[in-house]
Amino acid sequence: MSISQKRKWRSSEEIAVKVLEKNGFRIIDRGAKIVINGIEVGEVDAIAEDSSGVRYAVEIKAGTIDINGIRQAYVNSQLLGYKPLIVAKGFADESAEILASNLGVKTLLLSDQFIIDAEELEVIVETAFWRIIENVLDMMFIERALEAEDEETLNAMVKSGTIKELAESLNCSIEEAVDRIRKLQDKNVLGRNTKNYQELRLQAKLILLNHKLNKLLTPRN
Repeated sequence: MSISQKRKWRSSEEIAVKVLEKNGFRIIDRGAKIVINGIEVGEVDAIAEDSSGVRYAVEIKAGTIDINGIRQAYVNSQLLGYKPLIVAKGFADESAEILASNLGVKTLLLSDQFIIDAEELEVIVETAFWRIIENVLDMMFIERALEAEDEETLNAMVKSGTIKELAESLNCSIEEAVDRIRKLQDKNVLGRNTKNYQELRLQAKLILLNHKLNKLLTPRN
């Protein structure tokens, strides 16, 4: 059974995001627009930040990357003022690989196939399911003392789909928004090892729900 190119690309994008996070990158934004003098001239698939705080304009390819794709990734990164990074299944040919090296385009190459049998898939799904249930219970039944700023950050996270939107909601820079998340992780309010913003956002929802329930159940004098 064949799948559409759009669905194939979306699948590759999700895999690429996971690969980036496993390699220590934090996803700052997705589908970032490139605007010059108020005019939109392009878009990159994601903005990612490494553990040193260096930011990359990320291009994600469902297949291999050719010379034109490398040039485009390089130009887009220059326009945004970030370093170029491509996630793809490989290079279309040797010339593409040489050009990427000469331009300083960082690459993360995905395997051509992701093959697992039915039994392996069942184990993976079951393990993931119980891990999610355990995390949900932790979020729901561990009582946390929240300060006013903590609640403000968590409420803003619930309403924001990306870190960029979180920064806008809090009326601060992206760096300050990331610092707020890290403070919550340092206080063990949010998961320390979680880099995926959507997972952190779900944690925020559960923590706030638990906080509201505790307030309702606490007897008033």
